[in-house]
Amino acid sequence: MNYSVNTKLTPKKVIEGALKYFGEGGLGLEMTSQGSDCVTFQGGGGHVEVIACQKEGEKRSEVQILTREWDYQAKEFMGKIKS
Repeated sequence: MNYSVNTKLTPKKVIEGALKYFGEGGLGLEMTSQGSDCVTFQGGGGHVEVIACQKEGEKRSEVQILTREWDYQAKEFMGKIKS
């Protein structure tokens, strides 16, 4: 599935939150790649990719979450960062 949400958080804060929520200490998914505005996790037969982009001229970020087998958790994460 592909989800999208807007947030007042910066892309850096979104990625930090995703690492805590989906990664070690959270759901325990394995982080397979990370950049300044994206992070990818795998585990449990699926994956989660979080991409955050600052909206031009605004203090908001648009976050895209691509997932397979982790839809419930992706929606829960979106609820935590939604503004």
